Amino acid sequence: MFYSRSTERRGGFTLIELLVVIAIIGILSAVVLASLNTARQKSRDAKRVADVKQLQLALELYFDDNSSYPSALSVANLVTPGYIPALATDPTDGTVYPYTQLSSGADYHLGASLEASGHVALDSDVDATSTNVDGPDADGCGNQANRYCYDVKP
Repeated sequence: MFYSRSTERRGGFTLIELLVVIAIIGILSAVVLASLNTARQKSRDAKRVADVKQLQLALELYFDDNSSYPSALSVANLVTPGYIPALATDPTDGTVYPYTQLSSGADYHLGASLEASGHVALDSDVDATSTNVDGPDADGCGNQANRYCYDVKP
């Protein structure tokens, strides 16, 4: 039997159909990746705030034993005596959080540079300025561009 080309039904997709599907998948993946980056940023900021709170607790334990705060955040001052299991560092670059001992050991200033300007912790921080910690939120600790300084004192 003879079939004409116009009545023959062939399986598969046309090139245009495939390109439309690929474009839709590309758009959806771009949206997912954009929201994933925001979630990563928020999780790093949450870790920074939690690290600062843990360091505050370790500093208070140090103060209870020594009647002054340490001159620097170090393994010898906080980890070796057992005040904290490990010295917390920034999740992005691994640096120790900015810290300054004030008033001959009777006070301190501790900070962390957050990535998100709307983080709720910025509403309750002290916004002070010291040697290593620039307190204004919009400045970032250590004058880091596009970062927001979350800073605390005892």
